[in-house]
Amino acid sequence: MRLHARFLLSAPDPEFFPAPSVAEIAFLGRSNVGKSSLLNALAGATVARVSSTPGRTRAINFFALHSGTQARPAAHPSLIFADLPGYGYAKLSRSISAEWPLFINPYLAERPTLALCVCLVDSNIPPQPSDTQLFDYLRSAKRAFLVVATKCDRLKSNALNRSLTALKREHGLDELIPVSAKTKHGLDALWPRLLATSSLA
Repeated sequence: MRLHARFLLSAPDPEFFPAPSVAEIAFLGRSNVGKSSLLNALAGATVARVSSTPGRTRAINFFALHSGTQARPAAHPSLIFADLPGYGYAKLSRSISAEWPLFINPYLAERPTLALCVCLVDSNIPPQPSDTQLFDYLRSAKRAFLVVATKCDRLKSNALNRSLTALKREHGLDELIPVSAKTKHGLDALWPRLLATSSLA
């Protein structure tokens, strides 16, 4: 089923989070991992801004996904995507990094409608300790999460297989979905997992 996405709101603080309603899927990953590109590929439209400078997002951006047509969408969303700020960007100021837990931790730990965390890792670089820390946090918080390896179109088959094997081994993962926002590879495997969190599955 095709869902149409539209920007809902940007929340720099928990008091601005939308009222809990339908299932929400959070997208997390290091800065420059291709999070905005993947969101746009899933939406089939440019809804998330792709910044030329990693680490620019200072809030959680919410997108409502509606069934129906673009011209006549359903009145209420079927699903909500939450785009969380990237992490791990070396040039990001410490003051900004220190502010993130003020709204990211409450969202991940307390949000009642958060059904799934989609964690993005870059298939072109070795496993990163910051990603391991995120997975460990989500496990301790008992949050369901799915790991997606981005930019898989940049690697040839053998190199991609080696990269995926290393990522699974180092991060202790049983499953890893390789995707490409550019070629749309892997989106057909990812969408059913996302829809399974909503009433549309």
